[in-house]
Amino acid sequence: MTEQKPRTGGRLIVDALQAQGVDSVFCVPGESYLAVLDALHDAAIAVTVCRQEGGAAIMAEAAGKLTGRPGIAMVTRGPGATNASHGIHIAQQDSTPMILFIGQVERGMREREAFQEVDYKAFFGSMTKWVVEIDRAERIPELIARAFRVAMQGRPGPVVIALPEDVLTEEAAVADAARVEPAETWPGNADMMRLQSLLWAARSPLVIAGGSGWSERAVASLVRFAERFDLPVATSFRRQMLFPADHPNYAGDVGIGPNPKLAARVKEADLLVLAGGRMSEMPSSSYTLIDIPTPRQTLVHVHAGAEELGRVYQPALAIHAGPKAFAAALEGLQPPNVIAWSERTRAANAEFHAWTDEPKEIPGAFQYGAALRWLRERLPEDAIICNGAGNYAIWVQRYLRFRRYATQLAPTSGSMGYGVPAAVAAKTLHRDRMVVCFAGDGCFLMNGQEFATAVQYELPIIVVVVDNGMYGTIRMHQERHFPGRVSATMLKNPDFRAYAEAFGGHGERVETTAEFAPAFERALASGKPAILHCRIDPEAITPAATLTSIREAALKG
Repeated sequence: MTEQKPRTGGRLIVDALQAQGVDSVFCVPGESYLAVLDALHDAAIAVTVCRQEGGAAIMAEAAGKLTGRPGIAMVTRGPGATNASHGIHIAQQDSTPMILFIGQVERGMREREAFQEVDYKAFFGSMTKWVVEIDRAERIPELIARAFRVAMQGRPGPVVIALPEDVLTEEAAVADAARVEPAETWPGNADMMRLQSLLWAARSPLVIAGGSGWSERAVASLVRFAERFDLPVATSFRRQMLFPADHPNYAGDVGIGPNPKLAARVKEADLLVLAGGRMSEMPSSSYTLIDIPTPRQTLVHVHAGAEELGRVYQPALAIHAGPKAFAAALEGLQPPNVIAWSERTRAANAEFHAWTDEPKEIPGAFQYGAALRWLRERLPEDAIICNGAGNYAIWVQRYLRFRRYATQLAPTSGSMGYGVPAAVAAKTLHRDRMVVCFAGDGCFLMNGQEFATAVQYELPIIVVVVDNGMYGTIRMHQERHFPGRVSATMLKNPDFRAYAEAFGGHGERVETTAEFAPAFERALASGKPAILHCRIDPEAITPAATLTSIREAALKG
């Protein structure tokens, strides 16, 4: 056995990350973990310095979504940790593997409410898979290896590791842990044979793909399964990259304001296969598509986390398996000699196209849907599309086409401010791919400072800011419940074109539909991070409704 040389805790952490294959971290520096920053100075790990801890945590979460392995963020103690909680909550609700390292006060100062001291187990305990504070340098390789395993296995999610400042300068002679590969839970043969029997007996089956833990290979297996059985396949809320939108078996996505005909198909299905997702509030239309606790459909629920099976819906068949293993097992199923639902599959796909092909005209000179229809033909198949939360995203989900795995970064948690840092992470990992971010005016300014990070690292992302001068989603609900009583939802915005230029990026202002395409092409040709400031009529609150129509309906009702 090779004798180990003593290393500081800071060096042990960086070496442990390299042993796990980490090649990039996102951080906001702090004096509480200077020894780690010093160790990163000589490491083969790219360090992205961010402008706010929430942005750094979101970047790590986005990296976890794209790679399937934990994205890494590092922040300082106290306010750094509380700022970073934004990204932790997203990772929890989106089931994304990530690890957040946080500085902590020295061990001898704990429990005194020292400067910026926080009880991280109490603060993060309800929104993480595990919170651990490393109390001795010699345990660093062990605990970091365990953190990677916890973050990836079962239902993926976030892990928080607290680093007492004096542990980082303490020395220990200990070996690095081996690279962790997550254990995959495979479905049993009896479960798969039962699924085949249920499919053979069905007349109107529907598959909904969702959740995390997929891969390009798993998606390809799902596509082959859909083709052999001629099944209609829908995707869950903001998981559209799990099935190609240009495939004749695609039925659309179940999310906020879904196609009413698709919602009806979910309700009317005699066999519903929920593969990988939880079918939580948003994809289930506030838990109205599937009865609780006993669904009217014959429900097959497939999930990597045993605790999720039967948590909300009691399935007829519960399959405890990860998406990759389940998709591989689908290759062995045999379709019936006569497929009874082919016409329903064709009809579901036709309904998807009728719902999404041609955007409806909205008030104002800038037709947002028409701009997205143009982008639908312009964007490369591997372009990565990012967005946060807000009504502007309804157009993105409805009118763009996601045709490949790992092309969508959007928070199922509904977290505003996600798009810009997610785009920075995507371009950091994939400099050869186009990255386009969509953000509302309210959403953009929650993490718009990370545009400076894109400029600093020469990451030519394109940010489309859709500006209606208000928090549109809240205003919409306000008009529904308190019509005409506008309160705390109006915004006075800066010139976002000038904002981009002030940071050293490229800026464009778009007032009409005709201006969008040439502005986008100029932004792309600039080779710089760019912002397209698109002014949309405030009346255009959704693709199908105006503020006035919502208000009038509320007053009549």
